[in-house]
Amino acid sequence: MRILILCHAFNSLSQRLYGELGARGHQLSVEFDIADSVGEEAVALFRPELIVAPYLRRAIPASIWRQHTCLVVHPGIVGDRGPSALDWAIQEGEQSWGVTVLQATGELDGGPIWASKDFPMRVARKSSLYRHEVTEAATSAVLRAVERFAAGGFVPTPLAVAAADTGVRGRARPLLRQSDRAIDWQRDDSATILARINAADGFPGVADRLFGEPCRLFDAWPEDTLCGGAPGEVIAWRESAILRATVDGALWIGHVRREEGANANAKAFKLPATQVFAAQLAGVPEAPLAGVANNFAAAGRSWQDIRYEEAGPVGFLHFDFYNGAMSTRQCQRLLAAWQWAQQRPTRVIVLMGGRDYWSNGIHLHSIEAAESPADESWANINAIDDLAAAIIGNERQLSIAALQGNCGAGGCFLARAADLLWARAGVLLNPHYRNMGNLYGSEYWTYLLPARVGVEGAQAIMRNRLPMSAAAGVTAGFVDACLAGDPDAFRVDVARRAAELAAAPDLAERLHAKRVQRQADEALRPLASYRAAELAELQRNFYGFDPSYHVARYHFVHKTPASWTPRHLAIHRDLGWSVPR
Repeated sequence: MRILILCHAFNSLSQRLYGELGARGHQLSVEFDIADSVGEEAVALFRPELIVAPYLRRAIPASIWRQHTCLVVHPGIVGDRGPSALDWAIQEGEQSWGVTVLQATGELDGGPIWASKDFPMRVARKSSLYRHEVTEAATSAVLRAVERFAAGGFVPTPLAVAAADTGVRGRARPLLRQSDRAIDWQRDDSATILARINAADGFPGVADRLFGEPCRLFDAWPEDTLCGGAPGEVIAWRESAILRATVDGALWIGHVRREEGANANAKAFKLPATQVFAAQLAGVPEAPLAGVANNFAAAGRSWQDIRYEEAGPVGFLHFDFYNGAMSTRQCQRLLAAWQWAQQRPTRVIVLMGGRDYWSNGIHLHSIEAAESPADESWANINAIDDLAAAIIGNERQLSIAALQGNCGAGGCFLARAADLLWARAGVLLNPHYRNMGNLYGSEYWTYLLPARVGVEGAQAIMRNRLPMSAAAGVTAGFVDACLAGDPDAFRVDVARRAAELAAAPDLAERLHAKRVQRQADEALRPLASYRAAELAELQRNFYGFDPSYHVARYHFVHKTPASWTPRHLAIHRDLGWSVPR
């Protein structure tokens, strides 16, 4: 079928459905929901047999839904209605939740139901739940709904009929406002505060005050041991996070956003908490992880973005960076952790990344906040290149990149720097840079990518700028294995496979072959020359006359609404497009 994906932005769920529907042979085109007239034009050009709307911020116009079946993904259980479905579920401590695929009508979230899928909730940020449980449930429900539509004869269940079922808990609820999210530091316990910040994570954050300044709070972490101070007081800091006392303990806050106008020089976008309030923290004690080797392993729950653990001959290096962004400092710290891990008596090192992201490359928010974004871009790309070079050059152990979460841009090639790349089924990779203002990219991609997919394959990946599923990555040769889709099962599978490799009788031969191949590659063309050529291109991106990268970064960081749909997604706007007969 011809299916038009109508969405506010090409987010993780939209990309996942694009990949899943495309893999099933459907012809797809994407249009951003910018205005009624734009959507109407897309429908007229593409003439879709079905419209799927996985992520919208407003209602589909009647001019479209009256003429075409439009399946809308609502991140709520059957009967739930309103714009803050997942927020309410997290804040109110729902034990189970779900996704409903309903048909667009004149009543918001009130159309007949084509499919639904429930899932158990866990204590986590809204963004994490969305990328895992919501995405998996939505994918399952949308595929079922599309199958039903294609088969014909299916009659969706009217909402009134579904709501009459005594087992239906869903109900209409209003927008969750800041007054509903507000934290009372003198009365609310840690669990309540954590739930409120989790429910607002990603967007819109919880409105609060720090050091007397209005701001939004994001990225909360529990703390098991440190406490003290008056509730609401900042009592410690560690790397990029600050610790605030609660009535029954303390919570870490990893990221904040100053409110517009709160400071004449404020950068009004999300940044690490210690970066925003660096001056105010001068008199606040640092709380490094005490009593652990090089601070790479913590006991109990605490804020820690880099940690290391061992299981016999296998070392696991975890790096859970918020939204997968890696600043200059984080790259340097991760390089130090990698170098330390290399000296351990292990045979295999597994680079685990984080649950939600493995890596998305350089930290665009920190770059945007810098006094010289060009200089910080240069420092950041060199820091991540240093890390990639260290991974490529490791001769002591077999290295594995295990992608639990999505991976984009330079993060994909940082992962490919390892000897093996394993990805969880359901993970999305975006191994290209051009969407960020024609950025050329580095991380030794010109060395790593053609060696895996061939010169033409590398050119196609960089030119097409499309998301790649784990399974498609295996087919292309970029990914070595697609493992279990369940996150917990994936980690078990990774640990088992890594242990088997460490115990394999041919490990010494594999390591010898790796050294020989690296020496042969170096003789053919030094690794440093790939980096130099990539950085020469990036120097033009950062310091040249074309401001495309800086403009694109600004719009990305400030979340400027899209004014058009990229042509590689909106194939119906290609001049050569015509509806198949």
